[in-house]
Amino acid sequence: MSNSSSISLFLLLALADTWQLQLLHFCLFLGISLAALLGNGLIISTVACGHHLHTPMFFFLLNLALSDLGCICTTLPKAMHNCLWDTRNIYSGCAAQVFLIFFFLGAEYSLLTIMCYDRYVSICKPLHYGTLLDSRACAHMAAAAWASGFLYSLVRTANTFSLPLCHGNALGQFFCEIPHTLKLSCSKSHLRELGLIAVSACLALGCFVFIVFSYVQIFRAVLRIPSEQGKHKAFSTCLPHLAVLSLFLSTSTFALLKSPSISSQSGPPQGPPDRD
Repeated sequence: MSNSSSISLFLLLALADTWQLQLLHFCLFLGISLAALLGNGLIISTVACGHHLHTPMFFFLLNLALSDLGCICTTLPKAMHNCLWDTRNIYSGCAAQVFLIFFFLGAEYSLLTIMCYDRYVSICKPLHYGTLLDSRACAHMAAAAWASGFLYSLVRTANTFSLPLCHGNALGQFFCEIPHTLKLSCSKSHLRELGLIAVSACLALGCFVFIVFSYVQIFRAVLRIPSEQGKHKAFSTCLPHLAVLSLFLSTSTFALLKSPSISSQSGPPQGPPDRD
């Protein structure tokens, strides 16, 4: 395989060697998918049908549920198909899978940042809440979150799959992922990818600093509330967002630390041995 244009078939990681373990993985993925569909579906339907929930906080929560549902539906159905039918193949859908993963994850991080701003305005500037977060402003912020995820995903996917690939077509992951795809590249220069990672890190750090600064202001405002009941009510509105944000950041950090180094080109993964 001399270049990326000749690779139309990628091989995903085989999670098990026996049919029993493959069936176990299928059941596990099915359970996760059903739980995600049920949980996010309930959020979406409840917010959409409950007119008293048509507030900025629940509007952003609905968008967050959509992005989370998109992440699950991007990877798990293909993994379940491979487990059930004992196959590892994925064709041109590999690029689409990478694009959708970054699209939904980028939009989710942007939405979490916007939800932090919603909590900041609600607690620190309650008299201006209706002005700063009216329906038009909320729609614009949600559109900006989805647009930022789309642009970021488009750039990362286009950069990755424009590189020549000559180290086989076997990915060391059960879904298509940029670090494992880059290990198949025969390009000696990764300056573009390193530049994109640096820009991504700066944007992510900027959002993180904004979130930390906002919550510092929120906690200072809450501590100035005279009644204990008022403090508890203010904190209770922030805890769900903090829980989701902590889960998102911890899992993302773990995935980044576990990902193979871009410069690691020794011992690329190979396809399965030929069977006579």
